[in-house]
Amino acid sequence: MDHIVTVQDAVTAFADFMEPTDAELDAIEQEMPLILARVDLLDAQIITLDRAPTELDTRRIRRARRRVLVEGLALANRPSAATLPGRSLRGDAR
Repeated sequence: MDHIVTVQDAVTAFADFMEPTDAELDAIEQEMPLILARVDLLDAQIITLDRAPTELDTRRIRRARRRVLVEGLALANRPSAATLPGRSLRGDAR
């Protein structure tokens, strides 16, 4: 007897209840500058995988690392609009 679990998973994988909530989409939007900075850093590092990095590559990687740090700091210092249950905006228990 063949199991049809994978077929069922494929059918229900895109059900309405599996969609991200508005809060999750807002969180992704807030993190997007950091995500894009990390992608740029990864791109700069991938370029140098098969060859020795040139001076331009080194500057590109250094600039991308700096941007990741700046965006990470900006995200960490940004006040969160959403609170977790039992937590205040500062992160301590209510």
